[in-house]
Parts: sequence; structure tokens; C-alpha cells
Amino acid sequence: MIKQKAFELGFSHVGISKAGFLEKEARQLESWLSNNYHGKMQYMENYFDLRTDPRKLIDDAKSVVTVLYNYYNPIQQENVAAPKISKYAYGADYHTVIKKKLKELQFFITDSFGEINVRGFVDSAPVMDKVWAEKSGLGWIGKHSNLINKEKGSYFFIAELILDLELEIDVPIKDYCGTCTRCIDACPTEAIIAPYVVDGSKCISYLTIELKDEILPNEFKDKMDNWMFGCDVCQEVCPWNRFSTPHNEPAFEPSFDLLNFTKKDWEDLSEEAFQKLFKNSAIKRTKFKGLKRNINFLNHE
Repeated sequence: MIKQKAFELGFSHVGISKAGFLEKEARQLESWLSNNYHGKMQYMENYFDLRTDPRKLIDDAKSVVTVLYNYYNPIQQENVAAPKISKYAYGADYHTVIKKKLKELQFFITDSFGEINVRGFVDSAPVMDKVWAEKSGLGWIGKHSNLINKEKGSYFFIAELILDLELEIDVPIKDYCGTCTRCIDACPTEAIIAPYVVDGSKCISYLTIELKDEILPNEFKDKMDNWMFGCDVCQEVCPWNRFSTPHNEPAFEPSFDLLNFTKKDWEDLSEEAFQKLFKNSAIKRTKFKGLKRNINFLNHE
């Protein structure tokens, strides 16, 4: 019933796993943090115990329902000289779109099963999204550390409902990366330092969105591949994304002529225009100042 309702709401894949302590992942996270691969994302150090055990987020949690929402758009930005934006940010902010659907799924569950302790999470709490997706058979975590689904590739948002209801669980699938190293070879900043290990502090998505410094580190001059918000390189080269299909979410279509913007349009963008154009967009995360910093950095490469 829960899966059927999720599909009706537009989620493309749904999987269920048993809530419990993520022992292996806790060790991996500890090692990743101790190597400072999180850069200046201090929040990654917070709530370690909650991050690795959902039963500490939700009292007596028994199940994690993980859903995937497709955002793949085959249409590219038209102007090849224009600074690039990651596909996930073409349209409305995914947090808003998915949160609404997750709330509906939550209401459906409480309506159907009575008083249940349930909470939804969309990339905004200490929940290891990709791990739960992998555990519930929705794909495997690839060498670039993104979730890959065998049927549809990797252009997905991941969200969860954690609840104190015992549900029938799904089983993980195997890793199908094989000997392929395309993502490692293609990464412009060599952020994938080993298969399945990403030094976040070198990742273009981190540099253009998470890093709040006044100027970007000089070592990345000529390595940004013209990305000003996020980066899709490791997904673009992944052979599994030949199975990606266009999303069906009107909110993810650009709300204005974003894909036709020229290099000059971006350079001339005023703060007023930024606030107006990106009011409901994930791009507002960088703030105007951050986006301008990124554009200026690309111009001086």
C-alpha cells in the first residue's frame, strides 16, 4: 500500500529497510571526517550518533522507507560559453517539491495505520540517504559515491520516511561498477581520490555551493570546467546514465529562459534580478554574492 501510494505521488522507486545502527558506515564516516574530506562543512561532524542510527532520530524506529525522485533533463544550456549549472537546479528547489509529496505519503500512512511515529527527511537532517537507498535495494553506491539505479541511472533525489512500524523489507543488490573508472578519470579536480572515496573539499559542488570563503582556492584555477553551481561530470560520463529518462515534474522545468542565458547575461546579473529569478530555486543557496564569486573565478581562469 505504501509503495503504491508513493508511485501515485510521482516517486519513481521505493524501497524499505530495517532501521538500525549503521556499523560499517559509521567506521567509514569516522575515517572520512578524520581525513578532513568534508572541508569546511562543519555540520558533517555534528550528530554523529543520529546520522548512524535512525532509532535515535525517531523513538523506537523500525523501518526506513526510501524514495527516489527523478530529475533528469536531457536539455542542456544552449550557450557553450555560459557558466554551467547542475541539472538538479534547473527548476524549483527540490526540497519544497519533494517535502510536499513526502508529507502526503506520511498522512496516507497515519490515515491507514493509525497513530504512528513517522518523520520525513529531504536532504536536510543527519540521515545517510544514499546508504538507506542502497540497503533497500534501490541501487548501489558507485565509485563517485552517488547512488546508481540499474534501470534509470543516477539523476535522482533521495528522501526517507523513518517510522515505528514494522514493514516487509527489501534486499540490497550487487555493485555493478565493475572495472569502470570513467568517473574517476573525468573528475576535473581529481576529487575522487580512490574508488568510492571522494575528497569533498576538492569537489566542484562543494567549492561552488558549500564553501563560503570570499574567494575560491587558487589551486582550482583552470580546473572548474566552467561550472558555477554544482557539477554533473561524474554523472555525465557514467555508462549507467544511458538509461536515464526525462523527469515528469513540471516544477523542475526552468521557470524562465535559464538555459538560453549567455555568458554576458550571467556576468551582468544584478542582485535584484537574482532574488527575483531564483526565489524558488536551489541556486539561492549560494546567495548572490556566492554566485558572483564563482562567475568571477571562472572569468579569471
